[in-house]
Amino acid sequence: MSRPLRMAAFAASVALFLAIAVTLFRGPSTEAARAEAPILVYCAAGLRIPVEAAVKAYGREVQLQFGGSNTLLANVEVSGKGDLFIAADDSYLKMAREKGLAMEALPLARQSPVLAVAKGNPRKITSIADLMKADVRVAQANPDAAAVGKLVRRSLEKTGQWGPLQSKTIVFKPTVNEVANDLKLGTADAGFVWDATVAQYPELEAVDLAELRGVKAETWAVVLKSAEAPTAALRFARFLAAPDRGGLEFAKSGYQSTGGDVWEEKPALLLYGGAMLRPAIEKTISAFEQREGCEVTRVYNGCGILVAQMKAGARPDLYFACDTQFMNDVKDQFATPVDVSLNQLVILVPKGNPHGVKSLKDLGKPGLKIGIGHEKQCALGVLTQETLRQSKIQEAVMKNVAVQTPTGDMLVNQMR
Repeated sequence: MSRPLRMAAFAASVALFLAIAVTLFRGPSTEAARAEAPILVYCAAGLRIPVEAAVKAYGREVQLQFGGSNTLLANVEVSGKGDLFIAADDSYLKMAREKGLAMEALPLARQSPVLAVAKGNPRKITSIADLMKADVRVAQANPDAAAVGKLVRRSLEKTGQWGPLQSKTIVFKPTVNEVANDLKLGTADAGFVWDATVAQYPELEAVDLAELRGVKAETWAVVLKSAEAPTAALRFARFLAAPDRGGLEFAKSGYQSTGGDVWEEKPALLLYGGAMLRPAIEKTISAFEQREGCEVTRVYNGCGILVAQMKAGARPDLYFACDTQFMNDVKDQFATPVDVSLNQLVILVPKGNPHGVKSLKDLGKPGLKIGIGHEKQCALGVLTQETLRQSKIQEAVMKNVAVQTPTGDMLVNQMR
């Protein structure tokens, strides 16, 4: 995986799993089986050629169901079944999320709606006005079923051309492929399809229309909440998005690339984390590994030590800092950081508080042995010194300091 995408994917998944880690965590053997399980994929009909080619290269069992994007999404909602939804337009990703049907999503490719005619353009069609001629037969994809129809309607409504063209259209087809087939067979003279569809039909060519210039759609692979095998669904989605696997098939079929990570059987991430965070994030990371089918190598230490390692050349994929100061020290190496939680600084004493410590000032009492985090090695140490300085008791307390540890958890162990 490329570093920025790995970091973005992990950060998004951490936010997700903080809420659902308990319900998703299963034993390794169960998840290994789920990673190999057959999956049911709902796929926009216009994407049939590249997706079928990718399934053949994938070498695992994938059941494909084709149709218009809107029709497929309705099937998902009604049936409550399916592992992956491949939509021809990102508006259906938004709809799936609004309906509570979507989990993770990966971009696959881009395409644009175009006006298609028979090769050579025998009717000499060059504009929307030409489509209104009495002898021109227009076919379209149903805007309430197929993504290309929806996008064309939206674009032409803005120019006031949709109403007349809708009335002039002789047939509305459920899928974009059926429009292309009508043009190929000569039962229609013009129709709106994807530019990628034209690339797959040597009998057709595209007409440049000003109304559609710059209009693009992004195709997405969406893991469904109903997925019985989410790990397997994610794995196939990664395969489709990989520029050296599924991406090759999309390129052959005339689609534009969205980038993505090169294929890895089992992706690996390197996480640097503040030592005190370990108890709070370990279960979440384990759940992430199980669901994503990946491996996360954890390196826990004092944040000051980790920052020093990164400044010396270490390059983790993700850094989970205990305090924003340490994140700021290496912010040029990462994407925009996200605040996850807050921690309250407290005074820890033996059970029963035998020395009667009730305030910061009490830490300066003669005879006490104080332990603190090292200011240069961990967030706890930095925050402790700032607190003591602001309270004007740093000198008195430091006289009693007997132990300075590089991590907060080591300091706690000194109390046991």
